[in-house]
Amino acid sequence: MIGTILNFAAILLGGLIGLLAGSRIPLKVRQTLTAGLGLFTLAYGVHLFTQTQNMLVPLSSIVLGTISGEALKIEELLNSLGERIQHKVERRAQAESPDAQRFINGFVTASLLFCIGPMAILGSIQDGLVGDFQMLAIKSLLDGITAMAFASTFGAGVLFSALTVLVYQGAIALLAGVVGRGFDQSVIHEMTSVGGVILAGIAISNLLEIKKIRTGSLLPALFVAVLVVLLLNRFGIAWS
Repeated sequence: MIGTILNFAAILLGGLIGLLAGSRIPLKVRQTLTAGLGLFTLAYGVHLFTQTQNMLVPLSSIVLGTISGEALKIEELLNSLGERIQHKVERRAQAESPDAQRFINGFVTASLLFCIGPMAILGSIQDGLVGDFQMLAIKSLLDGITAMAFASTFGAGVLFSALTVLVYQGAIALLAGVVGRGFDQSVIHEMTSVGGVILAGIAISNLLEIKKIRTGSLLPALFVAVLVVLLLNRFGIAWS
């Protein structure tokens, strides 16, 4: 839960800075900061990948997980969920005063941006499973910068999106902690390795904008990695 609390605080801090002085921060500074964090995220993803004990495990997990993710249309489901929530709230906001509309739009837009994405899910699982909040620490910096920019446009509603992050990511982290109690280190190493590949994809696609990658469809690879390792261990196959 440390990572989620850190993310919560970063959004609040970034939002407050945005309300007070967001318009004074040059766009080039924000863009360069995001690019720098993108490079760091890519390097961190590669570092996580090196925790694998057998490269064939994350490779097979990514292949099978991607096939599953595309079959289930996870990328489309995540995008569709965000769009439906936003459209529904925007319709209700039209009946409100201009100030209320601005608040609601800021809250919903920021909440969806901070929650509907692979990094929120991936980081929360890692935080809950092994107590490693480094991925959410990276997300916190990114969300803080985004909250700064959004708050200068949408106002105080962006700050309240921190509550959505607290509940959403906190619930995932707690669930991962409960489910993962029986996992041994081999499972955790391979899940972490697969997570590193997905994180590198997020950096390349969303932060550095080098090439669009459907990272949402890669998420099932995390669970495939668990199954692969458990099956190998179950049948006593030497794989490390």
